Amino acid sequence: MSDPTAPNIEPVAEAILREILSHQRRMRGGGCTQEVCPQCVGHHLNAVRSAVESGRRIDFVLPAFPVKSPNPAKVIGPLPDLAEELALRFLNSLCERITEIHPPGAAILICSDGRVFNDLLGVSDENVSGYAQALDAMITGIEATHLEQFTLDDVYDGAGHEDMRAMLSAGYAPTIEELRAEVRTGGAPLAMYRGITRFMLEDLSGPHYTGTRSALQRHCRALAYRVIQRSRAWGGLLDGLFPAAVRLSIHPQPCATDKIGILLADTPDAWLTPWHSVAVESGGRFTLMKRAEAEKAGAELAFTAGRPSHYALKQPGTSHPADTVGVASDPASAHHEPWSRACA
Repeated sequence: MSDPTAPNIEPVAEAILREILSHQRRMRGGGCTQEVCPQCVGHHLNAVRSAVESGRRIDFVLPAFPVKSPNPAKVIGPLPDLAEELALRFLNSLCERITEIHPPGAAILICSDGRVFNDLLGVSDENVSGYAQALDAMITGIEATHLEQFTLDDVYDGAGHEDMRAMLSAGYAPTIEELRAEVRTGGAPLAMYRGITRFMLEDLSGPHYTGTRSALQRHCRALAYRVIQRSRAWGGLLDGLFPAAVRLSIHPQPCATDKIGILLADTPDAWLTPWHSVAVESGGRFTLMKRAEAEKAGAELAFTAGRPSHYALKQPGTSHPADTVGVASDPASAHHEPWSRACA
């Protein structure tokens, strides 16, 4: 076996990590320094170096792309749209750039967690299935050959959806009391709890809700623990199934932890994701915004193949947003530059 610190291995492993960490989603005050955090490079170096040394493909696991938010003030509808497509193109292009560094290549297993906690969001299992099927079709349609999707249905094939969630929780979930104790310590657990609570409050405060905001806040604070509990269970199951994979996360992460937080899009909100927002085009570039905020800014709905796709802001001197309402900019030709950071 070759020396893992040999010059032809170490620089390659470091270059791969630098490529990934140039799109890092960091937790504010989490301890990361410099544009590419050297502490995070060092923390994940062994896993990447092992793949490089053995000449195998580098596998990443990313729990993400669960289901669209049920709140129409945030999203266009229940199916993936241009927001997801641009994020998928970015992830695939990231693997392509890693392949230029490491010819055996890279692949990202998108572990869609919609089935894990959709009942807590009030989203039907039918919507979860529709979203996952459409995401698979999108991956195929854009020829994202470095991406695959994995769901709870693949783990408990043939079981009922409620039974799937019950078996996952029974096998891998921490207790609510354990999670409360973690949150009381502050730091990353508290930041995660607050972020999930905020998302729950936004998702459940749609036009269907008729109660008071204070009651909904109390409900969401309790519900956030159950979402984290299920998410932790999903993560534990994935760790057991894919022990050699490098773990990615769509949530901001503190410095030098087991997960690398990764930006999927250009957005001023580090917690905003394609399934909680819409893609907004302005001057040939895209960002993510909540639907209501996009409409308030004057953006107009654009269509692709007859379906709502994204929003477009009018450019100065034109009578239509992005030159033509109803025609999307070509994401395939522009996917290296649609976001200011994520697809650079």
